[in-house]
Amino acid sequence: VLSVNFRLGIGYGYEFHRPAYGYYQGAVEYQDVKAGGEYLAQLPQVDGEKIGIYGGSYGGYLTSLALARDSGLFKVGVDIHGVHDMDRRYDLPDGYEVAPDYEKAKEVAWNSSPMPDLERWTSPVLFIHSDDDRNVNISQTTNLIRRFEELGKPYESILIPGDTHHWMKWSNMIRVDQATADFLKKHLMK
Repeated sequence: VLSVNFRLGIGYGYEFHRPAYGYYQGAVEYQDVKAGGEYLAQLPQVDGEKIGIYGGSYGGYLTSLALARDSGLFKVGVDIHGVHDMDRRYDLPDGYEVAPDYEKAKEVAWNSSPMPDLERWTSPVLFIHSDDDRNVNISQTTNLIRRFEELGKPYESILIPGDTHHWMKWSNMIRVDQATADFLKKHLMK
């Protein structure tokens, strides 16, 4: 197990916490996750063909980026309430003034998400999301599931009714943790 302290984290200064081209402005922090996976793959005690990834919320976003951009490196993943479609979050209501670079910003946001790389995504994934998530709307996951079905991509999903982004019900937290472990074992411990 390797836990990557990717850019945007705290405790390493302003430039680390607020890097240029981070998140919807370029997803530069994904380079840190990829470098961690490549490091693991080179270790003699690690089977480079059995590297998986999982994460929740922002980690779910990075998990989906890893699987969409680098399925050859990350063989399986569990995406727990991740953000997938960046440009939809920034639609302006009618009547708002639009900045001159608004369309370019939407294009950069789209390219900072896993959506433009779905054709290259070959790794199986388990999507987990709750329907009362007020941090990341469940439509972020259900829309991606719909696209996976259209493309015939391998996936499993668990949609949890009546809980929030932070698993307020202990039983759901246990269920999510167990499902994550089981899915990774199924695909990596053959």
